[in-house]
Amino acid sequence: MKPRLSTVLPGGLLLALALTGAAAHDMPMHPGSMPPAASTALPAAPQADGRAEVRFPPELRREVLATMRMHLQGLAEIQQAMSQGRFDDAARVASMTLGMSSMHGDQAEQEARYMPPGMRELGARLHMQTGEFILAAQDATATGDLHKPQMVFGRMMQTCVACHAAYRLQ
Repeated sequence: MKPRLSTVLPGGLLLALALTGAAAHDMPMHPGSMPPAASTALPAAPQADGRAEVRFPPELRREVLATMRMHLQGLAEIQQAMSQGRFDDAARVASMTLGMSSMHGDQAEQEARYMPPGMRELGARLHMQTGEFILAAQDATATGDLHKPQMVFGRMMQTCVACHAAYRLQ
């Protein structure tokens, strides 16, 4: 009997994988829509991508995309660590890949110059939520209260989805 994919990969990891590559940067993201491959309906006429275009200079664009991939990898590793009860590891990964310390040099300041205010706000929210997650995950190790880090992690994912639904890099 072949195992179902949902029993092999945790749900959050499946969501993170769905947000990679084309889904995160090239395909339209509309609330309630499904990726074309997952749809059973006949193909519809292409819809206009209603997300706001954000233009970065080419080198900075590459850095922004690399940072987003680092964030996505971090989310996947955090989910994996939490699923195994390793909340200290989840906190460490969050700090390195999504926390304020994950921004190197003046990268955040350079990126912010090209971001619309809403995108900057979502980025700041993600980094603040990450700080909250780190504390909740460290507390979970001591208290056994798994609800709070899971809840905060869910809000972190929602913030990522909201940003990718509203903005696209050009």
